[in-house]
Amino acid sequence: MRQFNVTGMSCAACSARVEKAVSKLDGVDSCSVNLLTNTLAVEGSADDGSIIAAVKAAGYGASPKGAESKSQNTNDADSLDNRTEILTLRNRLIASVGFLLVLMYFSMGHMIGLPLPEFFHSNSAALGLVELLLAAVVMVINQKFFVSGFKGLMNRAPNMDTLVALGSAAAFVYSCIVLFEAVAALPSGNAAEYAHGYYFESAAMILTLITVGKLLEAVSKGRTTDALKGLMRLAPETAEVERDGETVTIPVSELVVGDIFVVRPGDSIPADGVIVEGHSAINESALTGESIPVDRTVGDHVSAATINQSGYLRCRATGVGEDTALSKIIRMVSDAAATKAPISRAADKISGIFVPTVIGIALVTSIAWIIAGESVGFVVARGISVLVISCPC
Repeated sequence: MRQFNVTGMSCAACSARVEKAVSKLDGVDSCSVNLLTNTLAVEGSADDGSIIAAVKAAGYGASPKGAESKSQNTNDADSLDNRTEILTLRNRLIASVGFLLVLMYFSMGHMIGLPLPEFFHSNSAALGLVELLLAAVVMVINQKFFVSGFKGLMNRAPNMDTLVALGSAAAFVYSCIVLFEAVAALPSGNAAEYAHGYYFESAAMILTLITVGKLLEAVSKGRTTDALKGLMRLAPETAEVERDGETVTIPVSELVVGDIFVVRPGDSIPADGVIVEGHSAINESALTGESIPVDRTVGDHVSAATINQSGYLRCRATGVGEDTALSKIIRMVSDAAATKAPISRAADKISGIFVPTVIGIALVTSIAWIIAGESVGFVVARGISVLVISCPC
């Protein structure tokens, strides 16, 4: 099973589109996308270039996942990416909340008795303009929703961001129309009646609340993948080997089968091997879960990432790199994370038609209320409600 890192996915609809695109390739027996780890697992004879091209054609990015021998570096990069994502979302949320609170003060503060400057009491157009500017700032801060959402819409692959973008944009555009009407009514002195038609705070609130969900999702994703990262960190990065009668320290990646490596008390064993000299108690809890050290002597096997508790050992390497027991465990866990249970596959099939269905329901809802004779503001609010409430984020 080959694995690829996929970028640009934001929801199950995205992963379903990537799977569909790759499944159409000749030579692909099966493929599975894991949204949690942003990975694509492929079985078959199709070459990497074709797979990556298919993912890019679907509107996303892809690259081969690093080999297990480089898993430590890959793990560090993944951890950094997750921390960067969390930091970015946190900053976006803080900035959004700051502007949203000011916006809510101007739009609804007077309803709960908060003082509003007298100037705005007599000029609802000016009030609307202030709300427009504050909402626009929040929308710029969270522009990623619009970029991802409308990009998916143009690629005929709408995702959850599309629902958010459509809901927020609809509220903003409708409010702008009402604001223009209020400005036009200024000479007649009837502008005040338009003050309750602004939905700028809704446009900003939608984005802020969804950002909260995205932040919680990123934090949860980081915690969920910690187990695999912990496994990857178990293996030491260097090993002491005997070369030309001397003991030298080399990177673990340079170990080869047959090398004689030395393990001192307290050190982690760098590779699978057989003891050729010495005896010790080995802590194998990292692999077996057994907390009590196991006695090992000449002729016994030792495994990478276990810890030499007491004696001095000389061992002959029998398994290095991807052939160690630890690497095989990491590979199995990674493959398991990249595959899906039948219920998950069923959910992804539903997600593929979920967003278009929700958009259709929102349109039907709006048309039904128009036929019922409701006002445009009432109709827009109900259509937006369907789009936003249906979003799992």
